[in-house]
Amino acid sequence: MLVHPQFDPVAVSLGPLDIHWYGLTYLVAFVGGWALARLRTSRPDSPVNAEQLGDLLFYMALGVILGGRFGYVLFYHFERFLAEPLWLVQIWEGGMSFHGGLIGVLAAMLMFARRIGTGFFNIADFIAPVIPVGLGLGRLGNFINGELWGRPTSPELPWAMVFPQAGDALPRHPSQLYQFALEGVLLFVVLWWFSARPRPRMAVSGLFLAGYGVLRSVAEFYREPDAHLGFVLLDWMTMGQVLSVPMIVAGAILLFLAYRQGRTA
Repeated sequence: MLVHPQFDPVAVSLGPLDIHWYGLTYLVAFVGGWALARLRTSRPDSPVNAEQLGDLLFYMALGVILGGRFGYVLFYHFERFLAEPLWLVQIWEGGMSFHGGLIGVLAAMLMFARRIGTGFFNIADFIAPVIPVGLGLGRLGNFINGELWGRPTSPELPWAMVFPQAGDALPRHPSQLYQFALEGVLLFVVLWWFSARPRPRMAVSGLFLAGYGVLRSVAEFYREPDAHLGFVLLDWMTMGQVLSVPMIVAGAILLFLAYRQGRTA
């Protein structure tokens, strides 16, 4: 049975400045996303040129940070927000939500699309294949921090792991690594392959929404529910699964509409 390595969350200390591994994963995610998106700007159907790409990623970075923080506070800690409204802006305490970050990114893409005079789904289809890079690296950051651990499992499982942060010695699923493999690696491969050929407008966005929703829901069966929330619906659905249902539905609708209309970007 494995034990979590207990990484030092601080990667580098520069005098009074501490650079955390989690922050580095965000940095690598944005650099990697920029490199992959730049490859996509060379395609004849790209709605964004290389000069506009930096502005798009700036908009998205703001959307991820602001939306992720707002979503974490409102979806997972709303009672604390009501008691301490200023906690919303105390980002140094940590806490980000993917679903909140997604809402922030959607708003950022809408504003950017209007700025350059193109359709929202042209931008969404363009950027969707690179988003899993950030998702996967974020899950690696969770694993390094020893947070968001999995549910207890049999000690016979070869990769079962004890997370001392959980406050017990139970063998658990390393669910952060499951999410890295599913939401990061697998989703990236599928979307990159799918978007390599011209597809109807909205199809790539729809596949991203539906794919992420399904893969996140699967991973949630192995992830320990948030202690202060537990199962929030039907005595088995976690908040992550509840928030993923609208994504699956929206993704399926977009795919249906995309192939019904059959128009490429």
